[in-house]
Amino acid sequence: MTGEKEFDCGFTNENKWFRYRAAAIIVEEGSVLFAGNEIDDYLYSIGGAVHMGETAEDAVIREVLEETGVRYEIDHLAVIHENFFCDNTSSLKGLDCHEISFYFVMKPRGTKVLSSDSYTMGVRENMHWIPISELDNYKAFPTFMKEFLQKEHTGIEHIVTDERK
Repeated sequence: MTGEKEFDCGFTNENKWFRYRAAAIIVEEGSVLFAGNEIDDYLYSIGGAVHMGETAEDAVIREVLEETGVRYEIDHLAVIHENFFCDNTSSLKGLDCHEISFYFVMKPRGTKVLSSDSYTMGVRENMHWIPISELDNYKAFPTFMKEFLQKEHTGIEHIVTDERK
């Protein structure tokens, strides 16, 4: 897509917002990687919008590289997540949000060393290794992550969360 503008798979229609997202589950040494930024008061999974014409696999590899500075490899697709939410703290304020995310488990590298220099919409992002056993102590999304990481899984799980209030 060199030279072309990349378009995210998503749209806004009146007060409704939709996005197709690819995300990573990166676990090293008993900790899972989350991102945060200088504006929002919560942490979020590594990933982002799939571009038009891009596979979810290519999108997650691209997003992980952009956010961590490291080229992780995909192990397997683990979760298809349908997420309904209203975010009153960001650019999505006042919107009824619906997001479909494909979560890929990435192959561990055996180190937590990253080379992150990530910005989203001009806002600096910071990477956070959170011990899985301490995830309850953080405001982190998706909310299913702690329970998911504490069990063995086979196949692909379909998880639906509705956090509209």
